Amino acid sequence: MEVTYMPRTVEEVFKDYRGRRASMIKALTTDVEEFYRQCDPEKENLCLYGLPDEQWEVNLPAEEVPPELPEPALGINFARDGMQRKDWLSLVAVHSDAWLLAVASFYGARFDKNDRKRLFNMINDLPTVFEVVTRRKSSKEKTSVNNGGSKSKPSGKMGADKVSEDGTVTLSMTIHDEMQGKPIKQDFPPPKDEEETLEEDEEEHGETFCGACGAPYTEDEFWIGCDVCEKWFHGKCVKVTPARAEHIKQYKCPACSTSNKRARPS
Repeated sequence: MEVTYMPRTVEEVFKDYRGRRASMIKALTTDVEEFYRQCDPEKENLCLYGLPDEQWEVNLPAEEVPPELPEPALGINFARDGMQRKDWLSLVAVHSDAWLLAVASFYGARFDKNDRKRLFNMINDLPTVFEVVTRRKSSKEKTSVNNGGSKSKPSGKMGADKVSEDGTVTLSMTIHDEMQGKPIKQDFPPPKDEEETLEEDEEEHGETFCGACGAPYTEDEFWIGCDVCEKWFHGKCVKVTPARAEHIKQYKCPACSTSNKRARPS
């Protein structure tokens, strides 16, 4: 792998890290079928490289010794067929995180203490490749997403039962229980003011990361949720527009769509 430039500032090193990270997440999520195909156990030792332009490649390790940059894990293809697929992808994700930190440390070795700390904090604000691939930091269940990008699922019928003096509303929620078939009573706290609701929404969305690029949630972008794996994606990352989403009854992300096709008997 050739190095075409040498980032020199904290911002430049972080930009390099973010681009390489996005490419490796892409290889292990949206492009996972192609990545899996390229990691042929019959081939020689292969490595997964993330490039700063958010492109990835599976290739042989660098021939020069020592290499110009730290090298990623060697021979990831050999373990492909000897492990469960999800475990193999998780293992590659962990090694990818280690390599990304090694490259960032290589570039930042000449920084002073304060700059190294600032770089690490910027990196640490992003979820790791492992967290994105395994959904280790899973988002809370949401009933809606900005710009109408998701569909809420009904959980039963509600009707107001009574209102106490302190403002607590007791609702009678009838939920069909296949085993008991009994209605369930549930108490709900008083309605929260708009400011408090907005703060909770921000906290909730703050734990949401795009399943394709790994970027955190922002209100100014369209998102859509997969009804199978429950991951959330930028519409642009999975090529779904708000207009198209309106006509999708059940959305399946690229990985789940491909997985279903593969599991379907011929």
